[in-house]
Amino acid sequence: MIDISILLQIIWTGFAASTYAILFAVAFSLVVKVVKVWNFAQAGIMALSFYVMYAAHNKLGIPLLLSVGIGLVATIGANVFMDRYGLQTLRNRNSPDLTFFIFTLVVSEFLAYFLAMVFGTEPVALKPNIMSGVNIVHGIVISNWDIEAVCVTGVLLIALYLYMNKTHDGQFMAAVADNPALSRFYGINVTRAYVITFVITGLLITAGMYLFGTRASIIPNTPLQMMLFAVIATLLGGMGRIFGAAVAAIGLSLIQGLSIFVIPSQWQGLILYVFLFITILFFPQGVSLQKLKQLLSLSKKAPAAQ
Repeated sequence: MIDISILLQIIWTGFAASTYAILFAVAFSLVVKVVKVWNFAQAGIMALSFYVMYAAHNKLGIPLLLSVGIGLVATIGANVFMDRYGLQTLRNRNSPDLTFFIFTLVVSEFLAYFLAMVFGTEPVALKPNIMSGVNIVHGIVISNWDIEAVCVTGVLLIALYLYMNKTHDGQFMAAVADNPALSRFYGINVTRAYVITFVITGLLITAGMYLFGTRASIIPNTPLQMMLFAVIATLLGGMGRIFGAAVAAIGLSLIQGLSIFVIPSQWQGLILYVFLFITILFFPQGVSLQKLKQLLSLSKKAPAAQ
């Protein structure tokens, strides 16, 4: 029988660990929604964001918060540069969707190899000591990192929701997401909407890499593995539903954490690939209550048919 305190601890730890995954998934989903590009270059930008913060703090001795600010500027700059001089060039040529996919993948791989050449392949973290103080609440261990991660992620998601729904630029982004050509006809600056999208995703990526880098070590290829999680969360959450991707990221993190009861830890990465197959086959448009009901009804009819 499972100890309830152990179960609650795993649930809390999984929820706290989902925070940076949420930010990465929301960033990826937002670009898919507004720009209509599966931006696998995000993995390379994530690595760049981390290593700029790492170099500023650990190599140059700049205070951590100021290093995060430097990383934010570099991340946003790289994001916007890629869109203006990469993706926009492909748009001007009316390139097929596959070209955009290949371009972003090449950018990601290039940045990963470049950073490996500059910083090496040894795992590094933002802090020399990634241990965090802990608090015991009703028998559950809650670290200071957990509290910081949950607060940072919560504030950013609330701010994004308010921006998307309460500001003119947010509403313009929604209009561009629905129909860029019609948006231009009504005088909406589509280029501005794309730039704002990449500025926002730069902020989310930087925050996510800060949280990850203060909890664990990283190598240049680590973000490529994180991207799989973001892609699955985007698919499960539904195309164009950025907060659906956030909920999916939480669910995936909890399932991955709870799987320790049935799957050894070294095989937990396999769960993501299982979810990827299931998502592509059964939930290509995302998870909905109606779709779940259909699958349940089919499962009930199958034994009766036999």
